[in-house]
Amino acid sequence: MRLKDKVAIVTGAGAGIGRAIAERFGREGASVVIAEIDAAKGEAAAQAIRASGGEATFVATDVSSEEQVKAMVERTLTRYGRIDVLCNNAAVLFFRDETRAHLLSNEVWNRTIAVNLTGYWLTSKYVIPAMLRQKGGSIIHVASPTGLFGFTGITAYSASKGGVVGLMRAMAADYAPEHIRVNAIVPGTIDTPMNAAELSDAAVRARYAEIAPARRLGMPEDLAGIALFLASEDSDYCVGGIFTVDGGLTAV
Repeated sequence: MRLKDKVAIVTGAGAGIGRAIAERFGREGASVVIAEIDAAKGEAAAQAIRASGGEATFVATDVSSEEQVKAMVERTLTRYGRIDVLCNNAAVLFFRDETRAHLLSNEVWNRTIAVNLTGYWLTSKYVIPAMLRQKGGSIIHVASPTGLFGFTGITAYSASKGGVVGLMRAMAADYAPEHIRVNAIVPGTIDTPMNAAELSDAAVRARYAEIAPARRLGMPEDLAGIALFLASEDSDYCVGGIFTVDGGLTAV
């Protein structure tokens, strides 16, 4: 087991990419904290890990709330005594309300940035002191191609994910001397509940699959392997990396 005796927090782990990563961490021996805003989904994810013989705890968490993030980290430390891995995955994407910059509402902009960028910073802010005391750890930010290239009509989400890449690089440079490695995973189009509305149209699904050289949509499980690598000591010299899991989308 590659994560035996490690403690991992995964945000937004109630469904999709976060749940797949959390379940893989659990199978690899980690004690997993499911930090999730949806109580039913969060508890179901924790129960699934326990049913498979793993250890998991659900903590209701809105990552945009500093009080809730602080309480989640404190509860993790009280229960497990350490934090070895933080996977920042929780995100929102308001497909129907996203648009060009001059048409975008303040509400969509503010909520998107609050969850997708501020949330990553807040969880890191409260986890890093524990990692500094332990003299090591791994922080994984789930980013997006929209933060690397121009995509039309998704202004707030693109800005938030571009910020995630910048945050990752700044943190990687700052904390590498303390043996805290920080890296980013960049998924392509993944068949998740967050994308369900957009992918409910068969023609849209086919178009997204066609533009990736792999000629298929990604599945949440496709992200679990690279997340495991970055969480484990196998990635000891990986610092500030951008790891694409996109079927070749950003290669062409």
